[in-house]
Amino acid sequence: MKRIVSIQDISCIGKCSETVALPIISCMGAETTILPTSILSTHTAFKNFTFKNLSDECYKIIKHWKEEKFEFDLIYIGYTGNNEILDLVLYFIKEFKTKNNIIVFDPAMADHGKMYAGITTSVLEKMKEVCKIADYIKPNLTESALLLGKEYKENYTIEEIENLAKELKKLGTKNVVITGVEKENKMGAIGYDGEKYYSNFETKYNASYHGTGDVFTSSLSGSLVQGKTLEEAIKIATKFTTECVRLTYEDINGTKYGVNFEEALPYLLKLVLQK
Repeated sequence: MKRIVSIQDISCIGKCSETVALPIISCMGAETTILPTSILSTHTAFKNFTFKNLSDECYKIIKHWKEEKFEFDLIYIGYTGNNEILDLVLYFIKEFKTKNNIIVFDPAMADHGKMYAGITTSVLEKMKEVCKIADYIKPNLTESALLLGKEYKENYTIEEIENLAKELKKLGTKNVVITGVEKENKMGAIGYDGEKYYSNFETKYNASYHGTGDVFTSSLSGSLVQGKTLEEAIKIATKFTTECVRLTYEDINGTKYGVNFEEALPYLLKLVLQK
């Protein structure tokens, strides 16, 4: 069985980061190990949430894992948020990167043209260090612009987004996947491997939910670790994320703090098992 380690925070309430990654990746047939960088009472869309940085404990965990000679087929890096956690990520990669494993990095720091609270210029620069050694990076359009030092635009053409992907690859990563791409009233993602572009677009819903990026990256990582091509992985992640949004959008009792990904897990299995 393949093993993925997910390095990101735990939000005790709010469907994002570790509480999304663990069930989705497990559903896709891979062992899911977590390295929780911090713990929050809720995700950051709520007011007055509590926060505890777990970096010190993570170094102890890494030391124990090295003693036990654990190895990982894929290293999935989600929300980091500050330089202390990014230093931890860089140290983890130094200790556990091999010739055969995969690094997937979601440079989660902004959306809809705005940086998340607490993200500074120095954090952005350190994220570029992770991009340089990652095999796959998955920014949205806002994050793509920030990583490239460009001004964010409300509307991009497909050609402009493909050019963003090409420029992002110059940061050092092997593959780029840009999410939040709109085409002919559909939403999807565009990927680039240095030679070819791949894309998939699904129904657009007039709604926005917290954690959809985590749903996408988790299903993308689960696909890649099982040997799916970049094209196949983008298709699975886009279709699954869209189904999660659809189920939430149509749920009259749905919440605003996350998507109903649990109800979409059977659909994810069908996607993964399709030839």
